[in-house]
Amino acid sequence: MTEVRVRFPPSPTGYLHIGGARTALLNWLWARKNNGKLILRIEDTDAERSTQQSIEGIIDGMNWLGLDWDEGPYFQTDFSDDHKEAAEKLLASGHAYKCFCTKEELDQKREAAMAAKKDVRYDGTCRDLTPEQVAEKEVQGIPYVIRFKVPQKEGKVSYQDKVLGIIERAYDDIEDFVIVRSNGKPLYLLCNVVDDIRDRISHIIRGQDHMSNTTRQVLLYQALDAPIPIFAHMPLTLDLQKRKISKRSHGEIVAVQFYREKGFIPWALCNFLALLGWNPGTDQEIFSREELIEAFTLERIGKVNSVFNYQKGNAKFFTDPKLISINEHYLRTMDIKELAELVKQDFEEQDIWNEAYDGDKREWFLSTLDLIRDRFHTTRDFATLGRAYFAEDYTVEAKPLKKNILKHPDLKSRLPMLAERFAALDDFDKETTESASRELAAELDIKPGILINGMRTALTGQLAGPGMFDILVALGKDRVINRLKNINHLYN
Repeated sequence: MTEVRVRFPPSPTGYLHIGGARTALLNWLWARKNNGKLILRIEDTDAERSTQQSIEGIIDGMNWLGLDWDEGPYFQTDFSDDHKEAAEKLLASGHAYKCFCTKEELDQKREAAMAAKKDVRYDGTCRDLTPEQVAEKEVQGIPYVIRFKVPQKEGKVSYQDKVLGIIERAYDDIEDFVIVRSNGKPLYLLCNVVDDIRDRISHIIRGQDHMSNTTRQVLLYQALDAPIPIFAHMPLTLDLQKRKISKRSHGEIVAVQFYREKGFIPWALCNFLALLGWNPGTDQEIFSREELIEAFTLERIGKVNSVFNYQKGNAKFFTDPKLISINEHYLRTMDIKELAELVKQDFEEQDIWNEAYDGDKREWFLSTLDLIRDRFHTTRDFATLGRAYFAEDYTVEAKPLKKNILKHPDLKSRLPMLAERFAALDDFDKETTESASRELAAELDIKPGILINGMRTALTGQLAGPGMFDILVALGKDRVINRLKNINHLYN
């Protein structure tokens, strides 16, 4: 295989979680690094658990992350004839056989093996049935599964793993495994291999939890006379209790949709996921798309499981502090027009979007976003913590109220006095507003910080933020005067 062709084959049994997203990302990086192809293949053979909602969630999550694919989405169930044909081919070539052992018989053999402290595996009862014996059982209508006939010889099955090196497993450690159920439906092991052969997959990049399947799949490739892809098994992503991150155990905190709804930047999440188990070989942690594609190699995928430290996040998110830090970096440094498009979505949801922000107030809108973004964690903060810049129905956060910023004696009357001073200004800028504020503080014989902190809380609802006089200019003279004159609601 000369062309790099990789695949992301999620099962549509729930939302796209960060473990799946990381697998998709690393496959995407390897395809882009090598001018190859990424195939999106939905493995929907589990009819009872697969849902249309999950399919849409996976595709939507991939699109949101910016992980575009080159072929697909293909659906595994559309190729069921290919899977059955492969099973028949294996039967005809002698690499598989029909097994008529009942569940009760297998359970009895399993219990006997456990009692004797022997390996629990299929003993090959039906392996050497003659064609006549097989035909007789079929005439009797006895149900059967199809098992792969593992070679009975000395030696080992081996394959080269780009992460872990040469992986070997002795033939006599592998039982004759089932490839088709008694209802005629091929199992994942076979379907996956057949699909990879059809899609000409050159590299299989997946989690180490799939390694138990790999040697058996290598046997299937060989039996089907197909080239064996290059494998790269990634370390798993664990929580602090060393449990594998999963939808069932961890809920929404590991869902890609959770981070979208919380206002995380798509590429910030990708940047973070790339560092879970992959080492660039330098101290660099922030990568643009182009930089990450250039730096990515399979050989630098680590061998040790990574930890998603979601329990150590701040109280607002309960997610990994490194992810929060990376997201903050992108908020502070990304192109302001790109940030504006992300913020616009949140503003529309919060019903504070003004069409003028795309029109004659565009320059003000961009400059205000640039002014306030340094202290925010996610895009959601612009519509919540930064709401006072864009709407009148903002609230005062608990911290300044707890510190009694607004409870200073006479501040309730002094802020309207300050409004009068601002109203008299011909030029409303940083220098004139600061001068007026300090002059009034001197006349009242109070520290300027009392007025300034009270003004900040009254005007923005926040205890901290940009420079106070930058805030005044951003809000504009009329809004500042109106808010400082009408502060009674802050004392309710």
